[in-house]
Amino acid sequence: MGNRLSKRLHSLSNRELSLILTKIAKVDEFKGWWKGASRLSPQILGRLKRSIVVTSAGASTRIEGSQLSDKEVEKLLSGLRVNKLKDRDSQEVAGYAEVLRVVFDSYRDIAFSEGVILQFHRELLKYSTKDENLRGQYKRSPNKVVAFDEAGGENVLFNPTEPHLTPSKMRELVEWTKEQLAAEEFHPLLVIANFILEFLAIHPFHDGNGRLSRILTNLLLAQAGYAYVPYASLEKIIEDHKVEYYLALREGQKDIKSETAKVAKWILFFVETMIRQTEVLSDFLKGTPDSKILSPNQQRTMKLFDQHEEITNKMVAEELKIPAVSAKQILNRLIELTLIERLGAGRATRYAKRKEG
Repeated sequence: MGNRLSKRLHSLSNRELSLILTKIAKVDEFKGWWKGASRLSPQILGRLKRSIVVTSAGASTRIEGSQLSDKEVEKLLSGLRVNKLKDRDSQEVAGYAEVLRVVFDSYRDIAFSEGVILQFHRELLKYSTKDENLRGQYKRSPNKVVAFDEAGGENVLFNPTEPHLTPSKMRELVEWTKEQLAAEEFHPLLVIANFILEFLAIHPFHDGNGRLSRILTNLLLAQAGYAYVPYASLEKIIEDHKVEYYLALREGQKDIKSETAKVAKWILFFVETMIRQTEVLSDFLKGTPDSKILSPNQQRTMKLFDQHEEITNKMVAEELKIPAVSAKQILNRLIELTLIERLGAGRATRYAKRKEG
């Protein structure tokens, strides 16, 4: 794969590159905020993560043609009995949910590799009776990607990598991705976007390629430091913008073997999806009551603003009857949460409630 990504990026117009970098900076701003000031308690995060597994499993399988609603998915997963997974939609949802839980809970301990991809594919299809002989194995025959028109006619969208070349192409892609993420020559979002585009162009399995690509997206993003991905569903955003998703993919895949393949639309879609994800999570946080976010002492500190426009470290210590050093820790935490701001310095330091906007 060599310098393919570098040459593709150099083929972008100045406007395209500027737009991509601006959007990446916006995503990274939220990433930094989340790392330093996640506002939700572990209990709330746990419940949110469980609900996102439901949402994501439903959305990811519906992108591929499943008909199960979120309510049906939730009911299925809450009372999961393997012997009752009779239809394909239920089997695919159950497999997806199980693998996604593993990614969300254990991404720090998973070493990204070709073996992990094969293992995830086995687990993804573990309940799919139709795919019993295909689990965790690369394709053995061509699997062209087609679309059907209203008359039932078949239109070939693109021909993926030939079966005999698939193992070597997958090894090359995985090793290149690992090396680039470690080298930090390119921004990780560019590397991950390129990996997904190449993975789907290879289309290494007879079935499950789209679903697996979204599992791997979650894994790679979480491992790259985007630790908030388990708390807002990427899959749901893709489902809501499915037409854009496929148009961006198809344009990037037209000349995928070329070093100047047109990847701008795909990278922009990928990064815009992440921006939408941060917006979903931001809206959720704004709608979450302070009582669910703040500790009792943090809540009491915020109530001081009901009587005072500005407060000091000494006022907090006296009101809460705690040491000055503890009061300072509370105030620093509220600054991290972007609820208050520091005014002045040294002995003249005061704190004011941050104004909206």
